[in-house]
Amino acid sequence: MRVLFIGTGDIGVPTLGALLASTEHQVIGLVTQPDKPVGRTQEIRPPATKAILVEKGLDVPILQPARIKAADAIEQIRSLAPDVIVVMAYGQILPRAVLEIPRIACLNLHASLLPRWRGASPIQGAIAAGDSTTGITVMYMDEGLDTGDILLQKKIEIAASETGGSLHDRLGAIAPDALLESLQLFEAGSAPRRKQDSDKATRAPKLERDAGRIDWTEPAEAIERRIRAYDPWPVAHAGLIDQTGQRRNLKIFAATALDQTGPPGRIINPGGEEFVVGTGDGVLRLDTVQLEGKRRMTAGEFLRGTKPAAID
Repeated sequence: MRVLFIGTGDIGVPTLGALLASTEHQVIGLVTQPDKPVGRTQEIRPPATKAILVEKGLDVPILQPARIKAADAIEQIRSLAPDVIVVMAYGQILPRAVLEIPRIACLNLHASLLPRWRGASPIQGAIAAGDSTTGITVMYMDEGLDTGDILLQKKIEIAASETGGSLHDRLGAIAPDALLESLQLFEAGSAPRRKQDSDKATRAPKLERDAGRIDWTEPAEAIERRIRAYDPWPVAHAGLIDQTGQRRNLKIFAATALDQTGPPGRIINPGGEEFVVGTGDGVLRLDTVQLEGKRRMTAGEFLRGTKPAAID
């Protein structure tokens, strides 16, 4: 099949790589976001999906429209005459004019078991909610937000120590098989189509940096899940005041919920060997942290250099 891949994020790279390696399908083009400045140096870098094509030196058309709904972008996509459009982590909503271009179907690979966790942050949503399973859904795209009919789903277990980063990578690794199986079903003329039950839908909106701010009135177990879910983005954080009265941002990457009690937001046993904070239900032992301007370290290392007086 002639496949046009539309995607930007790292999670789509394994799937694009599988399509490029396939002898049954031809990648006829890539649509991705424009190159952007990255990091503290603001160096201009290409999206991960473009980088793989450039590194391999492949002669595949690369389109990087600022707005995919622009008339010239739509015409360029139409000129490629795809049998199937495959979308994964692109970052823009596709207009109907693009959805109607492929001869067979426009498919989206979504990182959840739809209709659970529709939206931009399904991986974080699943971990933060304490879900035991998640997966990849291959969906027929429509104009709604992750509302299209389901073709197939691949399920995986969520580990007790799962972070947003580790689950992102695991889901990226199973996505190629989900897509290739879907394309085989089309070739066999037996691709299923199942409507989503919108009454069971949950939302996972786009996360901003402030979403990582910890609310110490929440239960310790909920905060611990959120810490894992938001690693590496947007990172759980709180304000820390040291013994000199200086206030700095404290990033938290790992913690353990303990069956004790303590006032929400109060440091338990200050000056001790463990960094324990009270919550709305139980207490939370902070295990891995990063103080503003410092490197990531264990809480033990942190306490040897900093004496926290309060946290908020």
